[in-house]
Amino acid sequence: MGRAFSETRPHAIPAAVAALTLFAALGQWPYAYYMLLRLVVCGAGAYIALVMYRWRRPGLAWVFGLVAVLFNPVVVIHLSRDLWQLIDAICGILFALLVIAVKQPASKSP
Repeated sequence: MGRAFSETRPHAIPAAVAALTLFAALGQWPYAYYMLLRLVVCGAGAYIALVMYRWRRPGLAWVFGLVAVLFNPVVVIHLSRDLWQLIDAICGILFALLVIAVKQPASKSP
């Protein structure tokens, strides 16, 4: 029988939430929204990097680890609004593609 969705795609909900918040950030929001965005994307990126590392997908682990560092709320990286909007769009697409295309590798049973 098939495994449950939460077992094969534990990263789907955090990635979907991060993608939605990133796409919403393309609009005009108060500064507090962008502080919340940093927390959400950094947390989701770090969690997904850990999941990808455990699944032995180092490329994806590095990508989402770098996203977590870029959006970290402690050491803020200051860029222009136009550049942040481009980064938000690219990262939103990455998170959305992750939800659609990546699932846990099948375990090898004897």
